[in-house]
Amino acid sequence: MFAGLNTPRLILDADRLERNAARMRARCDALGVTLRPHLKTAKSTDVALIAANGKRGPITVSTLAEAEYFAAAGWRDILYTTAIAPAKLARIHHIQREHGARLLLVLDDRETAEAMGEAAAALGACFAVLIEVDCGEHRSGTEPASEELVAIAGAIAACSPHLELTGVMTHAGHSYAFDDPAPIRALAEVERHAAVASAELLRTHGHPCPIVSVGSTPTVVFADQLQGVTEVRAGIYLFCDLSQLSRGVCTLEDIAVSVLATVIGHQRRGSGPSLILDAGALALSKDVGANRFMPNAGYGLVCDAATLEPLESLTVVTVHQEHGAVPVPDESWFERLPIGSVVRILPGHACLTCAAYTSYDVLRGGVLTEEWPRTGGW
Repeated sequence: MFAGLNTPRLILDADRLERNAARMRARCDALGVTLRPHLKTAKSTDVALIAANGKRGPITVSTLAEAEYFAAAGWRDILYTTAIAPAKLARIHHIQREHGARLLLVLDDRETAEAMGEAAAALGACFAVLIEVDCGEHRSGTEPASEELVAIAGAIAACSPHLELTGVMTHAGHSYAFDDPAPIRALAEVERHAAVASAELLRTHGHPCPIVSVGSTPTVVFADQLQGVTEVRAGIYLFCDLSQLSRGVCTLEDIAVSVLATVIGHQRRGSGPSLILDAGALALSKDVGANRFMPNAGYGLVCDAATLEPLESLTVVTVHQEHGAVPVPDESWFERLPIGSVVRILPGHACLTCAAYTSYDVLRGGVLTEEWPRTGGW
């Protein structure tokens, strides 16, 4: 099936992808919220259509390159979640005018709001804005339900008609600090409350807040309820990885992306025998996938190329730029996997793994059927 393909190569199982997408849509329906898929990992119109069951609905991106790519392909409701720098507004204005898309922008301080308002006025533009609140990750965001939040909303209102406040958003990225559903479930409520309380405070001060947006895949999966939330942003659920496996978000059979790699060496020296693969740090990333199910997962789980069944407990333990080392129990593995044979590697962190590639080789029913391009850059 993989004969003649150059490696390393990114393989996407479309059957698994479709199951993962359908499961999250059903989950959001049950919670009574709109799903705004985050496409920072997928970076693909083909994947985006599967995520939304064939529709060009609301989406989330994290780079302007992604926003431009999806806008050019017909998406019109795009939330750009990275805090905005006013110098980028001219490009955003161009994307909106050129493609007829509406970009929702995010800010978290009064000074940025004022600078955005000045830039928007100079451009003759109008930008929709969400205020980011910090639910505990402390990466960005203002204090939830605070005087500072109200002051930011006031600064946005003062820039009308060039800025339009459309809501609040938050992100519980620190949900990845846990590998047990109980604390993730508790954090999901903290995330929900931070966003909902902030929206309610803004409304009491006369500010519109139609969008109340939360999201990380683990908190969406484990939330007890999302009352007061209007939409969720999640993305890695589409592909899954060993990191998601560690949190009980998925099973091994849900992981939809893998890296096809070739055995290029048999190392007999050093601490023990190892297979050497042509997939190193640039093909797999340097995020490890250690988890409670697989404490020695290293940089990826080595699997049979055809079936994606794990090859006992073999993992990529060491990576150099273009080399990956897989310790083996004994040299009999050199006969099982001779030089030139191929394996597939399930990644520890699919977001960074996928970032190295320009396309997916797509499997359906275990057969390679097509190639899907993906975008990149900023």
